[in-house]
Amino acid sequence: MRIKVCGMKEEGNLQDLLELQPDYVGFIFYENSPRFMGETLDAEVVKSVPKDTKKVGVFVNASINQIVQTVKTYGLDFVQLHGDEMPDFCRSLQFKGINIIKAFRVDETFNFTQLNNYKPVCDYFLFDTKAAAYGGTGTAFEWSLLKRYDNEKPFFLSGGICLEDAETILELKEKTGLRMHAVDINSKFEEQPGIKNIEAVREFIQRLKVEEIEA
Repeated sequence: MRIKVCGMKEEGNLQDLLELQPDYVGFIFYENSPRFMGETLDAEVVKSVPKDTKKVGVFVNASINQIVQTVKTYGLDFVQLHGDEMPDFCRSLQFKGINIIKAFRVDETFNFTQLNNYKPVCDYFLFDTKAAAYGGTGTAFEWSLLKRYDNEKPFFLSGGICLEDAETILELKEKTGLRMHAVDINSKFEEQPGIKNIEAVREFIQRLKVEEIEA
């Protein structure tokens, strides 16, 4: 199971996290987020992240020019679109050679058929919890809703995931056959917004690995 740790914004904390070798690390470029990176992380620091850890920039209804420039400045490997971006918007970024994770906010009213037009223009989907505002909620949606998904495109599971969820997540993947590419963790592993509890992240990764081996 791959791990994405999102919302990093402090250099020392980032370096400590990288020792755990996460598969993805996320940086938020949405100004209204408490984890907005702003000027707290130098571009060269982000560029120096080892190649085995993919760098993801998170955007909400940003312009194409802003996204393209940010990808170049920070050497991002993926952009995560967390707003109301339409398929044509994704297509324009894809045409520029940008790898795309498109986030969708899920609740019991979510219509999974709307994903069909996004499939050709995204590399992965990300399923998060629906809320009134953009960004994380710290709560999980009802994962049984994923049974409605046609499972064609691999996805990231996000939304209020905590340390105790490791076994449940692996069980969900095994029993349903869902193409769960990675688990996206954030607020439940923080000491404060943007500062991760490294030992908690370490234990989560270890639990996932142990459970996978035992399975």
